Amino acid sequence: MNSVKCISIFCLFCVLLNACKKTVENPPIVEVEPARVDNIEIYGEYVGMIRASRNVEIHARVEGFLERMTFSEGKKVEANEPLFYINDKLYKAKVEKAEAQLKRDEAQAQKAESDLARIEPLYNQNAASRLDLDNARAALNMSKADVAMSKADLEQAKLELGYTVVRSPLSGYISERYVDIGTLVGNSKSLLATVVKRDTVLVDFKLTSLDYLRSQRRNVHLGELDTTRSWQPTVIVTLADNSVYSEKGVVDFASPQVDPKTGTFGVRAELPNPNQVLLPGQFTRVKLLLDVLENVVVVPRKAISIEKGGAFIFVIRPDNVVEKRYVETGPEQDNKIVVTRGLSAKENIVVEGYQKLTHGQKAIPRTHAEMQAILDEEKSQEVKKEDK
Repeated sequence: MNSVKCISIFCLFCVLLNACKKTVENPPIVEVEPARVDNIEIYGEYVGMIRASRNVEIHARVEGFLERMTFSEGKKVEANEPLFYINDKLYKAKVEKAEAQLKRDEAQAQKAESDLARIEPLYNQNAASRLDLDNARAALNMSKADVAMSKADLEQAKLELGYTVVRSPLSGYISERYVDIGTLVGNSKSLLATVVKRDTVLVDFKLTSLDYLRSQRRNVHLGELDTTRSWQPTVIVTLADNSVYSEKGVVDFASPQVDPKTGTFGVRAELPNPNQVLLPGQFTRVKLLLDVLENVVVVPRKAISIEKGGAFIFVIRPDNVVEKRYVETGPEQDNKIVVTRGLSAKENIVVEGYQKLTHGQKAIPRTHAEMQAILDEEKSQEVKKEDK
């Protein structure tokens, strides 16, 4: 019985020894790639709202009955284009009255000038008194003042007549009309429509005071153009279908104070909107570029493993010996993670097959292309076996 046990133990020992020999003789094949240097962009995500760069209300500046409008609601209008016409009979009459008054005052001024020209020689010949001369000069000055006042009244009357044609102050898209034809407009009913300029839009969003503090520590001053940097705080927004809008915006304003109710402060960015894709009033997700980490060592996210001791990565040394190395990691972007300490650029790291590795053992490093060639060869062999 003891001899049988000894034989069994000996056989088991031989099996284990052969397995170890195979492990030593046939090191595992792993996929590797070199750690590389890259620039990593740090973004913050927020909820924003689109608004027009300019939103101008069209008001009636004079009182009168609205006679007609010459635009299509919701369509594009040009700057200085006539939009509404107000009945102008009263204002034409005011212009005619002001013109008549001006002519009258000009005639009075001419008479006063003639009177002065007649009295001055008489005064020099002691044929007229000083009082007569002073009265003639005063009459001329008063007549000139009346002429100036009449000219101002005429100019005002012409302006009021011009206001009966309500024009667009800018190029943009006009809203529906807020009053009907035939309505008495002016005073309490002066708002006629709204013109929106949306070929350029603004997006408003809120940053937390913590984000603001972090941006200050990175020496990023939102709303200020810094020509010393190779990048600027740009924003990316999404459309209603969650697709990314093609145009980027630049932050042009940051509130100088924090809202005590929410602990946030307002930020604004301007975006080009040539095709009218972004509509004022819609909500959007905003990605703000807060910082760019330049020339940092990055590795694929899948190469990093986590255990109680921290994050580690398997490195293949030049002699093909595996090294389990603990590293310090930083921000992550697009499945790339920054390694701030413990790894140098161009060192070969294991990205596939590290589950079968231990520290100090040997491995066979292969690139992605070489691994793909091996897999293709194995598939080809399997197909040949099936065909047989």
